[in-house]
Amino acid sequence: MKKLWIIAPILIIIIAIIYSFVKLNPPLEIGTLASGKDQKSVVVGIGNNGFRKLKILNVFVNNDEKPLKAKVQVSDNLKGFIITDDYNNEESKKYVFKNIESVPIKAGISLDKKGEIYGVSIIHNKAIHKVHIKYSYLGISFAKTVPFDK
Repeated sequence: MKKLWIIAPILIIIIAIIYSFVKLNPPLEIGTLASGKDQKSVVVGIGNNGFRKLKILNVFVNNDEKPLKAKVQVSDNLKGFIITDDYNNEESKKYVFKNIESVPIKAGISLDKKGEIYGVSIIHNKAIHKVHIKYSYLGISFAKTVPFDK
């Protein structure tokens, strides 16, 4: 019983340290920022510098507006991303678009390494000035705002 009184506070301290470290060092990296001429379609390149997968929960634009469409592009450094206002046109069919909820962003995906890359592709009915990405990592929720100003 006495050991339990010693182990419990140590575990609580370890969990608090890990939580604080993760909160102070969010794993989502932002890389490529690209937009169409009218800024109604944008791509935000993302990476995960953490040691576990992260999950995008939701994407909003401007003042927390729900975009018309939002998908994750899964590509590689050689192919890159496409900026499109139609995920089903002939040019877009050469790229892989997946539903945001169904794509866990793998750990160790760095924006400066070769290999698989991810981009959040957004289409909206008016110009996009900010992208808000809400995501979860190790059960902790985060939010990242990316400005798109010319």
